[in-house]
Amino acid sequence: MKAVEVLNNHKLKRTSCREGIIEVVTSSDYALSENEIKEKLQGNYDRTTFYRSFKTLEEHNILHKIVVDNQNIKYAYNKSTSKEIEHIHFYCEKCQSVKCIETEMTNKYNLPEGYSFVEADILIKGLCSKCKL
Repeated sequence: MKAVEVLNNHKLKRTSCREGIIEVVTSSDYALSENEIKEKLQGNYDRTTFYRSFKTLEEHNILHKIVVDNQNIKYAYNKSTSKEIEHIHFYCEKCQSVKCIETEMTNKYNLPEGYSFVEADILIKGLCSKCKL
Protein backbone atom coordinates (compact mmCIF):
# COMPACT_ATOMS: atom_id res chain seq x y z
CA MET A 1 0.00 0.00 0.00
CA LYS A 2 1.29 3.45 -0.87
CA ALA A 3 1.85 6.15 1.73
CA VAL A 4 -0.93 8.31 0.27
CA GLU A 5 -3.44 5.46 0.65
CA VAL A 6 -2.33 4.79 4.23
CA LEU A 7 -2.84 8.43 5.21
CA ASN A 8 -6.20 8.60 3.41
CA ASN A 9 -7.38 5.38 5.12
CA HIS A 10 -6.54 6.90 8.51
CA LYS A 11 -8.10 10.26 7.54
CA LEU A 12 -4.80 12.06 8.10
CA LYS A 13 -3.55 15.11 6.26
CA ARG A 14 -0.96 14.33 3.63
CA THR A 15 2.43 15.88 4.32
CA SER A 16 5.69 15.05 2.64
CA CYS A 17 7.27 14.16 5.99
CA ARG A 18 4.50 11.70 6.92
CA GLU A 19 4.58 10.18 3.45
CA GLY A 20 8.37 9.88 3.63
CA ILE A 21 8.33 8.15 7.02
CA ILE A 22 5.73 5.65 5.81
CA GLU A 23 7.73 4.97 2.64
CA VAL A 24 10.93 4.35 4.62
CA VAL A 25 9.23 1.99 7.08
CA THR A 26 7.24 0.05 4.48
CA SER A 27 10.28 -0.45 2.26
CA SER A 28 12.30 -2.07 5.06
CA ASP A 29 12.18 -5.78 5.91
CA TYR A 30 13.21 -4.97 9.47
CA ALA A 31 12.03 -2.62 12.18
CA LEU A 32 13.98 0.64 12.36
CA SER A 33 14.94 3.06 15.13
CA GLU A 34 13.89 6.72 14.95
CA ASN A 35 17.43 7.64 13.92
CA GLU A 36 17.53 4.99 11.18
CA ILE A 37 14.23 6.29 9.82
CA LYS A 38 15.46 9.88 9.98
CA GLU A 39 18.70 8.97 8.14
CA LYS A 40 16.81 7.23 5.31
CA LEU A 41 14.16 9.94 5.02
CA GLN A 42 14.38 11.95 1.81
CA GLY A 43 14.01 15.65 2.45
CA ASN A 44 15.39 18.05 4.96
CA TYR A 45 12.89 18.23 7.83
CA ASP A 46 13.53 20.04 11.07
CA ARG A 47 13.45 18.01 14.27
CA THR A 48 10.04 19.30 15.38
CA THR A 49 8.35 18.44 12.07
CA PHE A 50 9.88 14.97 12.08
CA TYR A 51 8.86 14.16 15.67
CA ARG A 52 5.33 15.53 15.31
CA SER A 53 4.83 13.50 12.13
CA PHE A 54 6.36 10.45 13.75
CA LYS A 55 4.18 10.72 16.86
CA THR A 56 1.02 11.20 14.78
CA LEU A 57 1.77 8.02 12.81
CA GLU A 58 2.37 6.12 16.04
CA GLU A 59 -0.80 7.47 17.70
CA HIS A 60 -2.88 6.39 14.68
CA ASN A 61 -1.38 2.87 14.79
CA ILE A 62 0.36 3.23 11.46
CA LEU A 63 3.66 2.55 13.21
CA HIS A 64 4.03 0.17 16.11
CA LYS A 65 6.71 0.33 18.77
CA ILE A 66 8.94 -2.62 19.62
CA VAL A 67 10.82 -2.22 22.89
CA VAL A 68 13.92 -4.43 22.95
CA ASP A 69 15.29 -2.75 26.07
CA ASN A 70 15.54 0.79 27.48
CA GLN A 71 18.25 1.73 24.97
CA ASN A 72 16.89 -0.07 21.91
CA ILE A 73 13.45 0.83 20.56
CA LYS A 74 12.42 0.05 16.99
CA TYR A 75 9.38 0.83 14.88
CA ALA A 76 7.65 -1.09 12.10
CA TYR A 77 4.72 -0.52 9.80
CA ASN A 78 1.53 -1.84 11.36
CA LYS A 79 0.07 -4.06 8.62
CA SER A 80 -3.11 -4.71 10.54
CA THR A 81 -5.53 -2.27 12.07
CA SER A 82 -7.13 -5.03 14.12
CA LYS A 83 -5.73 -6.99 17.03
CA GLU A 84 -6.92 -10.22 15.42
CA ILE A 85 -3.69 -10.63 13.45
CA GLU A 86 -1.00 -11.09 16.07
CA HIS A 87 2.70 -11.38 15.51
CA ILE A 88 5.91 -11.84 17.41
CA HIS A 89 9.09 -9.81 17.24
CA PHE A 90 12.46 -11.49 16.72
CA TYR A 91 15.59 -9.65 17.89
CA CYS A 92 18.97 -10.82 16.60
CA GLU A 93 21.54 -10.41 19.35
CA LYS A 94 24.40 -10.27 16.84
CA CYS A 95 23.25 -7.79 14.15
CA GLN A 96 20.63 -6.17 16.43
CA SER A 97 17.92 -6.34 13.78
CA VAL A 98 14.26 -6.69 14.72
CA LYS A 99 11.82 -8.47 12.44
CA CYS A 100 8.05 -8.82 12.76
CA ILE A 101 7.01 -12.43 12.20
CA GLU A 102 3.36 -13.26 11.62
CA THR A 103 2.43 -16.47 13.38
CA GLU A 104 -0.56 -18.07 14.97
CA MET A 105 -0.90 -16.82 18.51
CA THR A 106 -2.59 -19.14 20.94
CA ASN A 107 -3.58 -16.47 23.49
CA LYS A 108 -3.60 -19.25 26.09
CA TYR A 109 -2.05 -17.86 29.22
CA ASN A 110 -2.65 -19.19 32.69
CA LEU A 111 -3.63 -15.98 34.41
CA PRO A 112 -4.75 -15.74 38.03
CA GLU A 113 -8.46 -15.66 38.70
CA GLY A 114 -9.96 -12.24 38.02
CA TYR A 115 -7.40 -11.32 35.34
CA SER A 116 -8.36 -11.07 31.67
CA PHE A 117 -6.17 -11.16 28.59
CA VAL A 118 -6.23 -8.19 26.21
CA GLU A 119 -2.97 -8.38 24.25
CA ALA A 120 0.63 -9.59 24.48
CA ASP A 121 3.89 -8.20 23.14
CA ILE A 122 6.27 -11.07 22.54
CA LEU A 123 9.97 -10.53 21.83
CA ILE A 124 12.13 -13.55 21.07
CA LYS A 125 15.91 -13.05 21.20
CA GLY A 126 18.40 -15.18 19.32
CA LEU A 127 20.32 -15.24 16.05
CA CYS A 128 18.74 -14.49 12.68
CA SER A 129 19.28 -16.78 9.69
CA LYS A 130 22.10 -14.55 8.32
CA CYS A 131 24.03 -14.37 11.62
CA LYS A 132 23.56 -18.02 12.47
CA LEU A 133 25.69 -19.13 9.51
